[in-house]
Amino acid sequence: MSTFDDGKDAEALRTIGEVSEGLGIKPHVLRYWEQQFSMLKPLKRSGGRRYYRPEDVELVEKIDRLVNSEGYTLKGAHAAIRAGKGETDSDQAAPTSQPAPGVTHAELNLALDDGPTVAEILPELKAIRARLAAIIEA
Repeated sequence: MSTFDDGKDAEALRTIGEVSEGLGIKPHVLRYWEQQFSMLKPLKRSGGRRYYRPEDVELVEKIDRLVNSEGYTLKGAHAAIRAGKGETDSDQAAPTSQPAPGVTHAELNLALDDGPTVAEILPELKAIRARLAAIIEA
């Protein structure tokens, strides 16, 4: 559910200016995100005027949260949304382990080239590091 409230009906279409003002995201950023996120496709009418549906506004809010609050790259945010990880924290399961020092929860959930997340491969990486350290010290 969108937190966007501009006084219009929840199902109303919104212009890029209305979305920009309501969410505090500049119009050129919204247009750039359309290029970077194939799933963001507001309606375009004559003259190229954009109209954002409620689901478009929700997607923009997810992108904004992932990129500007949680520190995802655009590529990482795209992967997270495609993997269904772009939901709010209350919609996600709590992490099962604490991140390593210097590693954020967002980085742990980042999918690597549509493969496993960092959290899924971190234990294996730590085991490899321990074996390498043992070899070096031998």
